[in-house]
Amino acid sequence: MPARIRFAQIAAVAHVTLSYPKRFNAMSRAMWRDLRAVFERIQGMTELRCVLVSGEGGHFCAGGDISEYPGFRFKEPSLRTFHEDEVWGALNAMLACDVPLVAQIEGNCMGAGVEIASCCDIRLATESARFGAPIARLGFPMAPREAALVAREVGLGTARQMLLEAAVFSAPDMLQRGFLSRIVPDADVGTLARASVQRISQLAPQAARLNKQTLRALMHDQLPVLLTTAYDYADGIEHREGIAAFLEKRAPTF
Repeated sequence: MPARIRFAQIAAVAHVTLSYPKRFNAMSRAMWRDLRAVFERIQGMTELRCVLVSGEGGHFCAGGDISEYPGFRFKEPSLRTFHEDEVWGALNAMLACDVPLVAQIEGNCMGAGVEIASCCDIRLATESARFGAPIARLGFPMAPREAALVAREVGLGTARQMLLEAAVFSAPDMLQRGFLSRIVPDADVGTLARASVQRISQLAPQAARLNKQTLRALMHDQLPVLLTTAYDYADGIEHREGIAAFLEKRAPTF
């Protein structure tokens, strides 16, 4: 099967699948470009309430497609284009997405996989999943924007071990270190990831988008800017429905 990013929409949920099974879903350059396009499209789909990000064939993502590297990594302009435009373009589109993102992580989650997972809001992993960024064995560092993203999400100490020792961590390790929201038995990950998506989808979608905007502003020290429009939802339908449902002792309809 060709390397690709698969997109499907089921009701108000988008399913984004990293698909390159013969290489454990390693990201090709085309996949990075497609991932950006998919998330730029998702951002404009107002009917969506959640996105489930997963990998095909029992793995999340094993890193980058190293077979492509000799064609562009040894010249500074093409290397810069790859990291700043293609990789960061995709990751930034995920980070800018206001729809909640749930990662279903199985098997290998290495390098690019850790970066993609770092863009997700809720991260569920199988007990057997493995995490790392052992690119020191390949003789190059993690690009600065990507390293900053990973360090923020996995923690600076864990990032140091991943990058300087080429350390690989188990799912229980990553749960303890705060990267994962939950670990589950391998056979149950699909069911429990869908349950998480369903819980999110039943809640107020506009409130979720506003929460993501607030958290993003907090990360970038932009709360003063957000405060100018922070309470524009006052007369909103969701706001009125949620409070009315509580007072009337019924489930809200969002």
